[in-house]
Amino acid sequence: MDDDWDDSCEAVVVPPPPLQNHDSVDEGHSLSRGRGFPSFNEDDEKENGYGERRGRGGRGGGRGRGGRGGRGGSREQHSDYETNGDHDDRGRGERGRGRGRGGRGGGRGGGGGGGDRNDYEDNEIGENGETKKPVTYVPPEPTNDETEIFSSTISSGINFDKFDHIAVKVSGENPPRPIESFETANLRKYVLDNVLKAGYRKPTPIQKNAIPIIMSGRDLMGCAQTGSGKTAAFLVPIINMLLQDPKDLISENGCAQPQVIIVSPTRELTLQIFNEARKFSYGSVLKVAVAYGGTAVRHQGDNIARGCHILVATPGRLHDFVERNRVSFGSVRFVVLDEADRMLDMGFMPSIEKMMLHPTMVETTKRQTLMFSATFPEDIQHLAGRFLNNYLFVAVGIVGGASTDVEQIFIEVTKYEKRNSLKQLIEENDGKRILVFVETKRNADFIAAMLSEQQLLTSSIHGDRMQREREEALQNFKSGKHCILVATAVAARGLDIKNVDIVVNYDLPKSIDEYVHRIGRTGRVGNRGKAVSFYDSDQDLALVADLSKILRQADQSVPDFLKGGGTATFKGNKYGGSDVRGLTYYNNENFNNANTAVVDQGQEPEEEW
Repeated sequence: MDDDWDDSCEAVVVPPPPLQNHDSVDEGHSLSRGRGFPSFNEDDEKENGYGERRGRGGRGGGRGRGGRGGRGGSREQHSDYETNGDHDDRGRGERGRGRGRGGRGGGRGGGGGGGDRNDYEDNEIGENGETKKPVTYVPPEPTNDETEIFSSTISSGINFDKFDHIAVKVSGENPPRPIESFETANLRKYVLDNVLKAGYRKPTPIQKNAIPIIMSGRDLMGCAQTGSGKTAAFLVPIINMLLQDPKDLISENGCAQPQVIIVSPTRELTLQIFNEARKFSYGSVLKVAVAYGGTAVRHQGDNIARGCHILVATPGRLHDFVERNRVSFGSVRFVVLDEADRMLDMGFMPSIEKMMLHPTMVETTKRQTLMFSATFPEDIQHLAGRFLNNYLFVAVGIVGGASTDVEQIFIEVTKYEKRNSLKQLIEENDGKRILVFVETKRNADFIAAMLSEQQLLTSSIHGDRMQREREEALQNFKSGKHCILVATAVAARGLDIKNVDIVVNYDLPKSIDEYVHRIGRTGRVGNRGKAVSFYDSDQDLALVADLSKILRQADQSVPDFLKGGGTATFKGNKYGGSDVRGLTYYNNENFNNANTAVVDQGQEPEEEW
């Protein structure tokens, strides 16, 4: 599995004392400092809080044999995860134990710990028995400032009213009527006030349908185009129901029992959902926690162990906490899979199955399971159906297609012309916020370094960067400190970034679904956006038919070099997929007539792909 996604739970250690200097991170604008990777002072390796002599034995209390005289300590090289060599009391071990042979560093991974241990202080052992590098990064505490909490919402754009004319298909037994406004949605005052403070004035189509469905206790499979408000569509009703029907928060012997589990495929999206949940639950008694890779496990585990109503997590770190008996599913009331098409593909399916089939997981009929995505292909629907109970299917079009608010431009180039084309594009759009997508991590760093060399403030984000660097790069771009962000697929899914003016596909992705997710980073919530894609016929020929279809669906012209490209591989339609159960569809006018199948207003005939 591509390591741009959260596919591991890095090593488990006690976090060291906080680093005193975070200014050593090169944010991507100095070639001499490693293309966006941190530049460390040499002294960092020497000073571990106990003096230079401490660095001779035991390799950080890991698997070393302790060195002469059992000095323990840490000789470990500076890791990619910001440890400064001081592993707390693990590194002190065995100063006087076994003077002849130097002890054994206090046992494997102990370093003064007296034998094997299976708590947070252990380094994690990889699949082949190797010790993974320890992760000690502790992210900044989330803000409690109300203004800052509510400042991240993207305001509705000039085309927001077009949402009223978007066709919606709902299928399943007895769907509730959609709401017309937040004020008439029977939300508690806390929740409604937070919704309004967040700048929400009018629900989007997915919100109009999902909120009453969830509040009526039904399972849901929801399809809606990127930038249409899916996160709020599940967070608002869930938080409202937790407050309306409160249950005791259970956390016993360091094992928390969250009432809501929200799983997403990337660390960045997980952190974003966590902040949105804090926003909508602001001022209430609800506790929200987060768990994702690349950060110190002890820090996250301690927060979760204090009890949480809502846990937002990536699959790998969640599974790790469950294995360590730090999280149990015994009190789960809601399970949410965001970007569900990705969560249920072959890469993540084992992790999702482990969660859904875990002995502590509440059975399907006694919890609500909610799945959201921009695309829901038929094979994914079949997989999802295993975990859902009498669910409703909501499709808001154009799902699986690009937003009509995004102007899509294609430039035909060769592989070697891309660099100059990108420079020219940036020069023509000086000062605009540009998100550049590439296919490889190496290319992400190369492009960021190239642009930085020309004094263009640029960051890069991909799976090989340290978590602190990923968060810092994203924050610099969101805040406007940097105008250009070069990214791999790690940033393509679900991220809500204000005022992205242009998305550039420096390398087109291999699938049309990924293309839709990428260009969905602009033109959000009715705002205008632009997507520029470099088309290389030697590399991208397989996408021609699908790209032509996407452009026609969005009522945009198809360039000549994208015409006549054979048969499209994408099997969806303008809704990103129809209910595989073949059930009756309802629209706003026939909710009271359960025996009549009606095609939605505004729906064009579905075309064969």
